[in-house]
Amino acid sequence: MVKFGAKFEAQSVCRISISHQMMFGFHLLFLLAVVVKTDVPGRIKEDTTYWRKQGIQDIMNTIKTTENTNIAKNIILFIGDGMGISTITAARILKGQLAGKLGEEELLSFEKLPNTALAKVYTVDKQVPDSAATATAILSGVKTKNKFIGVGPDAVLNDCSSAKGRELKSMLKLCKEEGKSTGIVTTARLTHATPAAAYAHNPNREWESDLNVPMKVGTDCRDIAYQLVMENKDIQVLLGGGRKKFLRNVDSDPESGFLGNDGRRDGLNLVEMWKNDKEARNETHAYVWNKKQLDLINLNSTDYILGLFDADHMQYDLQRDTGPNGDPSLADMTQKAIEVLRRKDNGYFLLVEGGRIDHGHHANQAKFALHETLAFEKAVSIAMTMTSEEDTLLIVTADHSHVFTIAGYPNRGNDILGLTMPSAPENTPTDNLPYTTLGYANGPSYSFSGRKNLTEVNTTTVDFKQESGIPMQYETHGGEDVAVYSRGPMSHLLTGAKEQNYIAFVMAHSACVGNIGISCSEGRQHYKTSNNAERHNWNISTFLCLLSIFYFSCNILLFVQ
Repeated sequence: MVKFGAKFEAQSVCRISISHQMMFGFHLLFLLAVVVKTDVPGRIKEDTTYWRKQGIQDIMNTIKTTENTNIAKNIILFIGDGMGISTITAARILKGQLAGKLGEEELLSFEKLPNTALAKVYTVDKQVPDSAATATAILSGVKTKNKFIGVGPDAVLNDCSSAKGRELKSMLKLCKEEGKSTGIVTTARLTHATPAAAYAHNPNREWESDLNVPMKVGTDCRDIAYQLVMENKDIQVLLGGGRKKFLRNVDSDPESGFLGNDGRRDGLNLVEMWKNDKEARNETHAYVWNKKQLDLINLNSTDYILGLFDADHMQYDLQRDTGPNGDPSLADMTQKAIEVLRRKDNGYFLLVEGGRIDHGHHANQAKFALHETLAFEKAVSIAMTMTSEEDTLLIVTADHSHVFTIAGYPNRGNDILGLTMPSAPENTPTDNLPYTTLGYANGPSYSFSGRKNLTEVNTTTVDFKQESGIPMQYETHGGEDVAVYSRGPMSHLLTGAKEQNYIAFVMAHSACVGNIGISCSEGRQHYKTSNNAERHNWNISTFLCLLSIFYFSCNILLFVQ
C-alpha cells in the first residue's frame, strides 16, 4: 500500500513477494489504468479518459490562439536569474504541495502564457555562461564574453581602452530614445550583472563600485554605480539592493551602520548626487530604503524613485522582514514600478529580475531558490493582471540554469524537499543511504567524509543544503537551454530553439524601436501577406482537425460506456 500525505510514507507489503508486486504493477500499467491512491481531498481520478480529455482540451486551447501583430506600447522583461527548467519544475511542484495538492499537476502563472521558446545560453568564449554575458545578449541583441557588461566580444577583460567604441545599446536605452519611460526592479544589488547590462558598459562585471576597480586601471573606466547615477539620469524607477555601492566609506548606512571599508573611496555620495540632479531639474522624486517609505510615496505625482533596500543584496523572501521597516517583496516593487511608469502616454520598458534564485542555488540551498522562484512568479502575476496583452509584450525567461537535478523515481506527491523513497530494489543506492530528490552536481555541500545518513534529518528546513557531487566553493551555472515564455504583440515570434540574443530583436521589432534591419511595417506586412495566402488552407485544415477531434471524442465516450 502506498500512502501520500504532507510527508511521504512507504510501508512494505509483507504478504506479497517482490516479484508478485512487480508483476501486479506491470499489469496495471499495461491496462493504462494506474490510479495512485492518495489522501488529497477532491483529487481528480487520473484514468485513461482523464488524460484523453485533457489532451483534447489542450488542442482546443491552442487552436483558439491568435497572433498579435500590434505595436507594443510597453515591454516588461522578467529575468529569473538561474531559473533553469529544473528549477521551474521543482518550484511548480512546491507551489502545488504548499496548496495541499500532490504538486506535479500544478502550473506557475507564466507557464500559462501562450508562447514558449528555448534560448541557447552559451557565450562567445564559454559553453556555460555567466549572468553578465547572458543579460547583455538578452538586452542588446549581441552575444559577448563572460564577465562583460554591455560591451561587444572584441573588448579585452579589464582593459578600459578596449571597451571604448564597443559599447552596446540596450533595449532600455532604445526605448528611452523613443520617449518611453524606463525602470529596473531587482532583488539583487542594482549594480549586479543582470540589471547593470541594461545601462552600463564595462569590461568587468565586478566593477560595481570604485572600491572594486583596481587602482592600476585608472579613471578611464567608471564603475557601474557611477554610470547608473551620473550617465543614466532619466531612468524613472530604480528599486533593489546595494546601498554600499552608492555611499561613501565615511557614510553611515541606515541599517548596518558605519560603512568604512565597504563604502566608496572617491568621496562621492551617489544617493545625494541622484537627489541633487532631480532637484536641479525640478523633477518630483523620492529616495527610500524600506517598505514603509515606499508605500508612502504618492505614485500619482512622483516621477522618479530610487529605492535601495539593503546595503548588499535584498533579503531572501523566506527571511524577509515583512513589516514596515523591512524590505518590500518583488511583487510589491513590480506593482509600484508599473503604477509610476504607465502614467506617461508613450509607454514604458521595465526590467524585473528575481536575482536571488541564483544565490540559493550557488549555496546548494534549494529551498531558498524555489521560494525565490515563487516570489518571482507572484511578481509576474501582478504584471499580467495590471497589463493588457493587446499593447504590452511580456516576456519571462532566465539568463542561465544551474547544475540542479530532480532524481530518484520518487512517487507522486513525494515532498519535493524530502527524501526519495526507492520504488524498487534496483533504485536503491548501493550504499543503502537515503538521499533527497533534489541535488547538485557540484557545490559547497560536498561531504569529504562520505555521504551522510539523512534518515533522521529534516531536509525541509531553511538551512539544509542538498548534497553535491563535486566540492566547490560555490555551485556553478548549468549550460543547457532556458525557457522563454511570452504574450503580447509579436510574441508568436518567440517559439522554437533560438539564440539568446534573438530575444532583443523580438522586443525591438515588437515595439518598433531601434534599427534591427527590418522595418516595423515591413515585418508586419510580410506576416499579413503570408497569412492571407495560407488562410484558406488553414481554415480547411482547422475544420478537418475539429472534425477529427469530435470523432475521437465520440469514440472515447463509446469506449468508456
